Amino acid sequence: MTAVHCHQLTKEFGTGATRTPVLRGIDLEISTGAISMLVGPSGCGKTTLLSVITGLLNRTSGRVEVLGEDIDTLSPDRQAAFRRRNLGFVFQQYNLLPSLTAAENAAVPLFADGVPYARAVARAREVLGRLEMTHRADARPAELSGGQQQRVAIARALVHDPALLICDEPTAALDAHTGHAVMEMLAAAALSPDRAVLVVTHDNRIFPFAHVITHMEDGRITHSETNHHEPQ
Repeated sequence: MTAVHCHQLTKEFGTGATRTPVLRGIDLEISTGAISMLVGPSGCGKTTLLSVITGLLNRTSGRVEVLGEDIDTLSPDRQAAFRRRNLGFVFQQYNLLPSLTAAENAAVPLFADGVPYARAVARAREVLGRLEMTHRADARPAELSGGQQQRVAIARALVHDPALLICDEPTAALDAHTGHAVMEMLAAAALSPDRAVLVVTHDNRIFPFAHVITHMEDGRITHSETNHHEPQ
């Protein structure tokens, strides 16, 4: 099943003489049940493409469908609700709230959706347990290693069972061993036939985990390649 479909997608910033094209006719499909990686040099448009796919930026032309929805046609409130319920985000800079415990940080998407505190934290503890973080559920971010903080960030991304998991450079700040462990967790999450995982990365150490690697350059998709072996 296709989770993301982009057809002749463009994005420009500015007008007139200052107009700058950033996305130049993107055609892209992201399938469920797989890890798709988007790679390319800095400044090629990867982050802008992510922002358009998630509705944080409006497209200039073309079409984007995410889980069957054209997000640009939704009101701002409905866009926010769509992201909150259907998308999970994992970032390089974990973005954990320092005053909250690991379990509370992981529960933030549930809090935002109105789930009562006790039920939200119990669900977060369950997900942290799957990531071997039960013993650190009551620790605050300053008491956690980088790898542990990234596990909390992954738990936060998965706690509401999103259909699309977006990961922006999730291993760039991690050593090889921890990065490999993080990708194993994301690979396990991607095994669901109802979930797609999209990873933007410069980290070629994790390429073996991809089912599909799509290359970008200068705002365009240049080519895609499929891994015909099982992810490592």
